[in-house]
Amino acid sequence: MAFDFGARRIGVAVGETPSRQAHPLTVILAADKAARYAAISALIAEWRPALLVVGLPLGPRGEEHETVRRCRRFADGLRGRYGLPVEFVDEAYSSASADSALRESGLDWQRRRNHVDAAAAQLILQDYLDATARR
Repeated sequence: MAFDFGARRIGVAVGETPSRQAHPLTVILAADKAARYAAISALIAEWRPALLVVGLPLGPRGEEHETVRRCRRFADGLRGRYGLPVEFVDEAYSSASADSALRESGLDWQRRRNHVDAAAAQLILQDYLDATARR
């Protein structure tokens, strides 16, 4: 299961190890931490992932900034709450790539806005699955 973490929205995707295919799942719209983790807990209980992947929006030269530090704190929270391993993937431009792909599929801005974070999480997870296939 992968997360495209944001302060207002968290995109979620799931993947299958045998097929190495990621799929967008949902977008969590949670104003506070308790609601956010309640939604994540429900997804983890339903999907029972073996691993969690969190996208890190590193800068062009790999530099870290406040958003990256928030993503790391989010990952620490996931690890602590669920006892699952957490991996990171550089997700620079994943939201822009996801938005572009959704635009090309014909979705207008209103519908794209509702799906872009889950599509970005899909890209993050697909990058992870592709990288681990090469190992």
